[in-house]
Amino acid sequence: MGSYVVNGLTVEVAEGDITRADVEAITNAANNHLWMGAGVAGAIKRGGGDRVEREAVAKGPIEVGSAVETSAGELPYRYVIHGAVMGQDLQTDAELISRTTMSCLELADSLGVRSLALPAFGTGVGGFSVAECARLMVGAIERFAGSHEGLERVVLVLLGEESFEAFEGAAREVWAR
Repeated sequence: MGSYVVNGLTVEVAEGDITRADVEAITNAANNHLWMGAGVAGAIKRGGGDRVEREAVAKGPIEVGSAVETSAGELPYRYVIHGAVMGQDLQTDAELISRTTMSCLELADSLGVRSLALPAFGTGVGGFSVAECARLMVGAIERFAGSHEGLERVVLVLLGEESFEAFEGAAREVWAR
């Protein structure tokens, strides 16, 4: 696991299951109607129960690139933050990944969350390049770090060694100077 301090914000890169992250809130890579299918959403729904999806769907649809919070159901978190990285076409792009990352960080900060786990947005069902996603998300975190108030720690939780290596490489490139 890599750890970096960016303008007072600790950023960690870890491989694992986001539903087991040691944080106050976790993030779901969502569609704009907030239905929870497979991948990260499926893991959150399995761990948190149907309540998480019911609460999310009641808040949708939302604008692609934005985020909303729900309870975490049976999971041990204050919130699940649902970042709408794609619409019903299940497609995403660089601008949406950057905007969704920033929306999730800003929402967590406004909710008083001190630690947040983020997945690799758009790389599962969305089919987006993991390496490019890593570069975009690290860039969004870099921009956010100059303006945060309460958020102290962000953990990028990646599933699989390839994703972990891509994110660790992007983080090292920007923050290990």
